[in-house]
Amino acid sequence: MLYPTPPRTPADDRVLAEIDVMRQALRHQIQTTPSKWTAGLRKFLTADAVAASNSIEGFKVSTIDVEDLIDGERDVEVSEENRDETLAYERMMAYIQTLHDAQDFSYSKGLFNALHWMLQGHRHTARRPAGQWRRGPVYVTDARDPSIAAYTAPDVDTVPALMKELVDWLDTDDDAHPLVRAAMAHLHLVSIHPWADGNGRMSRSLQTLMIAREGVLAPEFSSIEAWLGRPGNTWEYYRELAGRGPTYVPDQDVASWIRFNLTAYHQQAQTVQGRLDRSGRVWGALSEFAAATGLDERVVTALHDVAMAGRVRRSRYEEAEGLSLQQAQRDLRDLTTAQVLVPVGRTRARYYTAGPRFPQPALDLAGTPMTLRDPYSG
Repeated sequence: MLYPTPPRTPADDRVLAEIDVMRQALRHQIQTTPSKWTAGLRKFLTADAVAASNSIEGFKVSTIDVEDLIDGERDVEVSEENRDETLAYERMMAYIQTLHDAQDFSYSKGLFNALHWMLQGHRHTARRPAGQWRRGPVYVTDARDPSIAAYTAPDVDTVPALMKELVDWLDTDDDAHPLVRAAMAHLHLVSIHPWADGNGRMSRSLQTLMIAREGVLAPEFSSIEAWLGRPGNTWEYYRELAGRGPTYVPDQDVASWIRFNLTAYHQQAQTVQGRLDRSGRVWGALSEFAAATGLDERVVTALHDVAMAGRVRRSRYEEAEGLSLQQAQRDLRDLTTAQVLVPVGRTRARYYTAGPRFPQPALDLAGTPMTLRDPYSG
């Protein structure tokens, strides 16, 4: 038995309507924004989701380091374990992103276990198999005392039937809002806990896949994993899951879970919109700076990365602008000579940060924080 989808309240309907309006507006803005601006945002949002979802499980890699790892950079100062977990999750998410418009798509045991292998295959052992249902009990331990089980997953013998029920539910249309269905799918999967490890990330990625399959926004703009990874929100996330009880009791009201997820959708949409707007203003300020100082317009791409992310690597600038190695090196060398950029590190590990003559207005715009609104408070 799965959790029944709770009826929505008038407040839920109001929040959902606001989310729908924001996502449609964001879709239109993305479609009409120059691809140079949105390409970097897409990469950032993917890296931010990977970094956040992994951080919930204790793997700490900054968003900018995740971006570098995705780009294939080898000289990134992270542990081997964090590198492996980051690249595994990114590969799985990259595949999920390709499924957003697959015409013959369907959910299945095979899909779930293939995704799990992408995520956990590097950790596969006979005792904790990847890509297969678990072979024994599994517990979520209390963060304060690992000798206490905060949650005990359903008996191993019930997992195949529960997962079949979930697959059937996923492949059956109903009249629930797609965002509500995605939230319920997350709860179903994380509660069944069908694998020995990786259940949280699999559940969050399933939610991302379902939102992306809805078709309103590209997958990079659909995930709430970055929102869930913020420290205060992570605590609320665990508290909300704990509120379901220490064992699997699906015959209960989960309205608070829906409200929690609708808040996440709403505030993540606010965040993405804010970053897109800020990115555009920063680009405009840097374009003015380049024109006023006689710089080639193409260097704005490198300067924009520095303003928004804190640094840029030669390889990223080279790829973004379609330059040769020599052209990219020359541009960055000239910017360094002009004290617009400052190099950090040597050879392959080198990156560039803002120098003393980097335009301060662009940095001020990039560093201006935004205020998030609680959709249920007004």
